[in-house]
Amino acid sequence: MKIVIAPDSFKESLAAEQVAKAIKRGFEKAIPSVVCSLCPVGDGGEGTVDAIRHSLDLEEQWQEVTGPFGLKEEMRYFQKDKRAFFEVADLVGLGKIPQEKRDPLHIQTRGIGELICHLVNQGMKEIYIGVGGTASNDGGIGIAAGLGYRFYDKKRYELPACGQTLLEFESVSKDDLYGIPEDVQIRILADVESPLCGHQGATYTFGKQKGLAPALFETVDHAMHRFYEKFSPSTLSLKGAGAGGGIAAGLCAFAEASIVPGIDTCLDLIDFDKKVADADLVIVGEGRLDSQSFAGKAPIGVAKRTPNGVPVIA
Repeated sequence: MKIVIAPDSFKESLAAEQVAKAIKRGFEKAIPSVVCSLCPVGDGGEGTVDAIRHSLDLEEQWQEVTGPFGLKEEMRYFQKDKRAFFEVADLVGLGKIPQEKRDPLHIQTRGIGELICHLVNQGMKEIYIGVGGTASNDGGIGIAAGLGYRFYDKKRYELPACGQTLLEFESVSKDDLYGIPEDVQIRILADVESPLCGHQGATYTFGKQKGLAPALFETVDHAMHRFYEKFSPSTLSLKGAGAGGGIAAGLCAFAEASIVPGIDTCLDLIDFDKKVADADLVIVGEGRLDSQSFAGKAPIGVAKRTPNGVPVIA
């Protein structure tokens, strides 16, 4: 009996590979003759790159960027040839931010834009970015700042690269803008299909779990909408732009990125269809199964790619 074990990470608890190994131990106790194929996956949320790095034999690298509280820190990425991978959660993930410091309007994502500039300067032609699991809710303004945009308030004071700036900015400077070359493809591995704004958008759907008070939802959502009406109106209708607290929107609007289904892209990269072709059973899982699981999350994505007739257990 061959069992393919293909879980996502369990948020703030276990990486996908650790989950898969734990499930394998259980099956081997119960069915000594079982053959378990470990196939940890990710849908664009935290742990996605870790899930695929071994399949692609990626090389780990580090680069200094601006951290979530404005201080410089090292951020990892992975590369092979002209292809690079990184996760936003490695810099501003919920698991990286202590409970007492969780304030999604003040978490800075400027470092993501800085890392993109570094990768382009290093000659990367394909950049894959996992945007799920963030502690920020900045509508992508941090990406813009990292690429050279500067935002100012009414008194012409420069504002930090965080969500609070959405509520205060009055003008913008493009003097230091970094242009992404046309031959560089940036792909966003999105784990949700949420739009940027509205009651199904970034703020209303994910703001509370990041520490944003519900009383601020309407104000923040309106500020995001106003920002994109000014800079990139078409982004407001993009499915998946709300991923990562709006980081996906910023990448599309300011870095010419495209949104791709995180789980399907991951499964393609790790050659999942071949691994599951002769399976008798597939096991999936994530930290919490709920209604959001049907909107682009890993367990459903794996189930859809499993051959007809093969049971899938979550």
